[in-house]
Amino acid sequence: MLRVAHGRRTSETLREVAPHLDIPVEVAVLDKLEEAEHRGVEVVPGARELLSVIPRTRWAVVTSGSPAVARLRLRLGHVPDPPVLITAADVRQGKPDPEGYLGAAAALGRAPAACVVLEDTPAGIAAGRAAGMPVLAVRGTYPDDRLTEADGIVASLADLQCRVLGADGLEIEWGLRRFDREALHERS
Repeated sequence: MLRVAHGRRTSETLREVAPHLDIPVEVAVLDKLEEAEHRGVEVVPGARELLSVIPRTRWAVVTSGSPAVARLRLRLGHVPDPPVLITAADVRQGKPDPEGYLGAAAALGRAPAACVVLEDTPAGIAAGRAAGMPVLAVRGTYPDDRLTEADGIVASLADLQCRVLGADGLEIEWGLRRFDREALHERS
C-alpha cells in the first residue's frame, strides 16, 4: 500500500488498493487519525531557510493531504502559513493529475512554465510535469530510480541556494545546476 500511497490522496489510494471498502467512511477515519498523529513527522532540512529567501507572494504548498493534516504538518515544521495552500479538498483529481499545481500557479498569478515544483514522490513529479512545470525531486520518500522523471534530484532542500532576480525572477541552484527565469523560458 505504501508503494502507491505517498503523494496521492487517500481516497484515490483506497480506490486502487481496497475498492470494496466504503471509501468516504474510510477516508474520514484515516483523516482523523492523521490529524492527531505526529509521530514520525520531521522538519524537512532547509525548508524554513528556503522559504525565508523566497518572497511570500511567490510560493505555494500543493499537498494530497487534507486541510487539517496539511496545517498540522506545517505547524509542526514551524513553516509559516503558505500564501496559497492547495489540499486534497481543493481538487477534483489528485496527483498525478496536474490540477493542484495549475491551481497554485493561477492563484499566484504565474504561468505554469515560470514555476518550479519541489517534490518527493513519483505522483507529484508526474503532476508537475503534466502541468508544464520544471520539477526538482527531493530524496527521502522514494529511491532515486523512482524519481527519474524529475529534471533534477537533490538530497535535501538544504542543498538548494535560492536568489531573487528582480520582480519576477528566481534562481535556484544545486550542485552545478541552476533553474532561472531564462532557463525556464527556454524550456517552454
